[in-house]
Amino acid sequence: LMIALRYAGSDAAPAKVDKTSERARAGTYSVRYDGGILAETTATRGGGVLRFTVPRAGTLDLRIDPRRSYAKRLSANWARLDSDDLRADLVAGTVCDQGAYRLHTASRIRVNGRLVHRRLSVGAGDLATLRLVARAGDRIEIRTGLSSVDGGGAALTRDTELGDRPFATIAAATRSDWNRVLGRVVPTGPRDRRALFYTSLYRVMQTPVAIDDPDGRHRDKTGRIAVSPKGTTRYASWSLWDNYRTQMPLLALLQPERSADIAASLVALYAGGKPQWSTRDEPFLTVRTEHAGIALLDMHRKGIAFDTDAALAGMVADSATLKRGTPDEQIEAAYDDWATAELARDLGRTDLAARFTAKALSYRPMWRSVFQSPGADGDVVKARGLYQGTLWQYRWAPVFDLGWITKTVGRARLLGELQTFFGQGLFNMTNEPDIHVPWMFAALGEPRPTADLVRTILTRPIAHPYTNSGKLAVPFVGRSFALAPQGFADGMDDDAGGLTAWYVFAALGLYPLVPGEPWYVPTTPAFERVRLDLGKGRVLLIRRDGPADGVVQRVT
Repeated sequence: LMIALRYAGSDAAPAKVDKTSERARAGTYSVRYDGGILAETTATRGGGVLRFTVPRAGTLDLRIDPRRSYAKRLSANWARLDSDDLRADLVAGTVCDQGAYRLHTASRIRVNGRLVHRRLSVGAGDLATLRLVARAGDRIEIRTGLSSVDGGGAALTRDTELGDRPFATIAAATRSDWNRVLGRVVPTGPRDRRALFYTSLYRVMQTPVAIDDPDGRHRDKTGRIAVSPKGTTRYASWSLWDNYRTQMPLLALLQPERSADIAASLVALYAGGKPQWSTRDEPFLTVRTEHAGIALLDMHRKGIAFDTDAALAGMVADSATLKRGTPDEQIEAAYDDWATAELARDLGRTDLAARFTAKALSYRPMWRSVFQSPGADGDVVKARGLYQGTLWQYRWAPVFDLGWITKTVGRARLLGELQTFFGQGLFNMTNEPDIHVPWMFAALGEPRPTADLVRTILTRPIAHPYTNSGKLAVPFVGRSFALAPQGFADGMDDDAGGLTAWYVFAALGLYPLVPGEPWYVPTTPAFERVRLDLGKGRVLLIRRDGPADGVVQRVT
């Protein structure tokens, strides 16, 4: 919903927003516009409050547009137009227009804390309007609940999570919740560095999204209503192709309790067959679910409990649906098959493990033909049908088989080719296919290049010549991650925490080079000291004994 409050008759000109008045912190945002109207927002898991304070008396129009959406709008219908319980049913396309998701909203409008008992009118384009006569200083507030199930679920969310609590109380509780989540990691260092670290961690923690109504109801991937067992939470909003390498392993490390429910939600995707992209009946914005099995193996090996037998059965069935036509598809399917083999081995299914190990390693002849010595099209984005990236960038993707690649190419030659890769500007930090490559030096026993590359990416402007569809004639030069409104290098998409999780791991001096394996490649941390609360009384202390531009000599 797009909600706006303007003085009557001012619609002829666009609203003027005072950017200097913007204030934002975890869970709240405020800005002044149109000559002094103050708009303030806060939110809970499934509810939100928007409060306007008007600077002068006059007639105002509160307008609510249901046609706005993150991606393509498919439909928007008003189910109820009462100001005390305004309801809408919304359907929109997901990212990349591969599917659709449905949301139901239930809003309540108050003026100075009192219900107004009015009916909104609907005009062109389904725009709902409520005309109000206000005095200077009046506060108009809209409280909205969301549900993937129905309007009743949205109203229950609104009344349970928001209720009649004051705006400041809700905002304080939300801020406290975020402090509890983010406070499990405590770095020691300069304020700006800590601010960028916490900004990145905040983005990491925003997905996946808890979709249960307060009564436990949610819709599954087919649109059917289901109920989560008491004490559990169902999650949705997947972007696994983008974040299985970094964000999912980081959640497994920092939020093992939440990750147990995330794992159960991933296992549920396999029931009845798991499409690789979003379905037409998603409960929330979702794009892709490839590599769920790798994420599940990673969580299993980090001690997170879920139904591993059901996961393995789903992964086995899923293998037959994987695309294996282009070079990148063959490598990605091989990684999925490797994860299936490893989980089978962990569960004592040696016959299944052997079969899927052989299936996983069948990519090797293709790798030797296409990637061992990339040809003239090696630096062409989407060459040979690649989804995104270049042959040089995908060359390093089989991290699960790094031992074989090292033996095949030779360690010294492989290290030299890594130097060429970075020296010739073939690396792309704005997309995921090769973001692990800086850490490969350390994995091959050469920690200095990894330390230098990671520190450069964290702290200095670099050239960013690639986009998802091509290569720029003039590269963007700037910080990959910045404490600024733009936040990222031009063309960089955080992809549901995929890249900010990279930043967090890099700042900690750890990296999960092979998701699915419970170990990390260390490098020089960005902070002198970091304390991580891993839950259940477990604490990890990371301490850097030496300069920030040093290199790891010893890990104890």
